[in-house]
Amino acid sequence: MTTLIPTDVMELLSKSGVSPLVIKGRNILPIVQGGMGVGVSAHRLAGAVAKAGGVGTISSIDLRRLHPDLMEQTQHLKPCSESREAINAANIEALRREILQAKKDAGGFGLIAVNVMKAVNEYAQYVRCSLENGADIIVVGAGLPLDLPDLAADYPDALLIPILSEARGVQLLVKKWMKKGRLPDAIVIENPRLAGGHVGASSVTDIHNTKFDFENVIPEVLKFFEEAGIAGKIPLIAAGGISSLEDIKRLQALGASAVQLGTAFAVTTEGDADDAFKHVLANAKKEDIVEFLSVAGLPARAVKTPWLGKYLKVESVLKETARKKPRCTMVFDCLHDCGLRDGNSSWGQFCIDKVLGSALVGSVQKGLFFRGAGALPFGTQIRPVIDLITRLLSDVEPIEYGYAAN
Repeated sequence: MTTLIPTDVMELLSKSGVSPLVIKGRNILPIVQGGMGVGVSAHRLAGAVAKAGGVGTISSIDLRRLHPDLMEQTQHLKPCSESREAINAANIEALRREILQAKKDAGGFGLIAVNVMKAVNEYAQYVRCSLENGADIIVVGAGLPLDLPDLAADYPDALLIPILSEARGVQLLVKKWMKKGRLPDAIVIENPRLAGGHVGASSVTDIHNTKFDFENVIPEVLKFFEEAGIAGKIPLIAAGGISSLEDIKRLQALGASAVQLGTAFAVTTEGDADDAFKHVLANAKKEDIVEFLSVAGLPARAVKTPWLGKYLKVESVLKETARKKPRCTMVFDCLHDCGLRDGNSSWGQFCIDKVLGSALVGSVQKGLFFRGAGALPFGTQIRPVIDLITRLLSDVEPIEYGYAAN
């Protein structure tokens, strides 16, 4: 068994009363940093989390935005197939750079994951790039990655982790993967009622369905594992609403092996987004968090900043006038299915890459700021990753309020 946790953090873990995450013969912290795009979780954040002994995750989407030379090459391109190819090439190069730097920053501790959305056009290309450049883990959400074992066939040591929200999806995926001779190395169980960004529910109204509660999903999945003869072989990682050691203990007692946090890591000092982005998330009050349907056709949760407020006011009008366009008007053409480009009147009607890119640089007026519904361990404070890890592994009481103080 290889331990990838530094000595000082290992002492904290030993005193915490929670168990490490054991995955393919490696001991790591039972703390996973979720992938957050566009550019919110890149090498700086992922490397810092891994250096502390956890799983640091790079979001693969449009990483060229973090590299001035690649942006200079692509930001003035006009919509056409050649421009799309140039942007995709720039993003692949950016992803390569981010993985290599994150691995270097980790210093041999923890694991570096790359999160790839199944819903994006370049899904397969991002997976291949990640594997070729030494990512330890491929995490896939926003769709069922039934083909991931095929894409990773030449990389048997890479860890493959899908993100799912209910037992039915787990059963379908695991059965399909078993036929291919491979099991998931872990599964993230995401609670749509608590998670930020795109969430795994069929509609906005379905987000709060109790079928997604950890108390229902985790036992159902574990029962399926027993019936399938694979009990103990696939660790479960609970995602959504985690903010304290007590939460980790509760979820491990329920049968999860680890937890995943997104927003809490996004607002750390090492988070790759602008400081203004972090303050928007950290200062959001409960009434500021809204749920809506994304242009990707998935329910989402974000802070109601000026852009989102204006969009929601005119959403019904935009949907009524939705029409199919000959090509993506923003050049990138990031999504395989896009409500705006494809004229799907039941989906969102905005360019998600544009508004997430604006959020990345801290444009409060123009950006879309995804955020989870749970408490932040340090309230409105922006603190280093190691402080967050320490808080999660200590008996310090979490902040009592769920959002910023009124």
